[in-house]
Amino acid sequence: MSKLKIAYLISQYPAISHTFILREILSLKALGLDIHVASINRADRCFEKLTDAEQKEVQTTFYIKPTGVLGAIKAHAYTFFRHPIGYFRGLFFALSLGRTDLGKLLYRFFYFVEAVMVGRWMQQQQLNHLHVHFAMAASTVGMITTKVFPIQFSLTVHGPDEFYDVYTYHLSEKVLTADFICCISDFARSQLMAMSPPSEWSKLEICPLGVNPTVFTPHIRQEYSTYFEILCVGRLVPVKGQSILLEAVAQLIAQGQQIKLNFVGDGPDRQILENIVIDKQLTEYVHFAGAINQDKILAFYQQADVFILASFAEGVPVVLMEAMAMEIPCISTHITGIPELIKKQAGILVPPGNAKELTKAIEQLINDPNLRISLGKAAREWVIQHYHLEKNTQALLKIFQRKLLKKTEKNT
Repeated sequence: MSKLKIAYLISQYPAISHTFILREILSLKALGLDIHVASINRADRCFEKLTDAEQKEVQTTFYIKPTGVLGAIKAHAYTFFRHPIGYFRGLFFALSLGRTDLGKLLYRFFYFVEAVMVGRWMQQQQLNHLHVHFAMAASTVGMITTKVFPIQFSLTVHGPDEFYDVYTYHLSEKVLTADFICCISDFARSQLMAMSPPSEWSKLEICPLGVNPTVFTPHIRQEYSTYFEILCVGRLVPVKGQSILLEAVAQLIAQGQQIKLNFVGDGPDRQILENIVIDKQLTEYVHFAGAINQDKILAFYQQADVFILASFAEGVPVVLMEAMAMEIPCISTHITGIPELIKKQAGILVPPGNAKELTKAIEQLINDPNLRISLGKAAREWVIQHYHLEKNTQALLKIFQRKLLKKTEKNT
């Protein structure tokens, strides 16, 4: 079987909130897939603050916006004179996505500018397949690229953000344009099925994300000392439901429970959450650690008695997989793809936005160390069976091989 060579297009690479993309790329490379990465934006941290693995990726990544006006002019001039039909086909297609909205028309024109730069870079690297994570702006750029250049196109859909505005993200068009789509959950696949004809459903592949269970190993705290430690890892944004978690913690402290809560992550909601902590007199019990690199995250997991994600909307959170792999009992919400990850015997699910039920679930784990142990063991076993990074990356590689090599053989 001939070696595959493909391009990955990412909105921002590397990014601390999307380390699963980095892991996927590195795992695929280790399996022999020749991947070239393009990123629309620079990394989310300065070079010195990146991990060693991230620094290596930065050095080989093609960054589109930092290329600047001169780079854009060169790519467009070359494409305009060498491929005028494709150039105008892509331009008209991009503008048609904006319909009659002037703001959207302008953004779609910028996407076209980026698409030509991506396509020209792919030509220079002799790449003919483009894969994109998330069915949002970057995949719109990827879709436009297919109209200018004779390339193949695929994407990984996570949800649920992509499903909130199917028209702005052009999901129906992307299903029709893509050669195939990887869905990280049955939930994600079902949403794409709802917005596409049955004739397109064969394109939709189930390919879960995963974690490395030899990195995220069991660390069981059977008896907590002074405080019962709660960990929440994720961006500080309204959709994560961190204010509900603070409400539950306040109720438990009022009942006399000794609790510590660690928030790992940063975001626009930080000031709001810090104000809630002050108003509820929780400053002694709640700590904001900020954004933490993956090479330092294990220390926070190892201190945790329970991991909680009280989100209102999620795909299938990798942070839950990490905690489960470490046999940390998890509490999350019964929404979207989470029930596919947290089965009844492997964690506790509560209704979203319900502080009372969340409080009861935390209290149950505080009072029952045997339950914490049994949930943790079942969780790790489930992750190893269904969300093992190496196994799931091998499955993704087989999808690439099956879809792309078959098409290559057909074209030849």
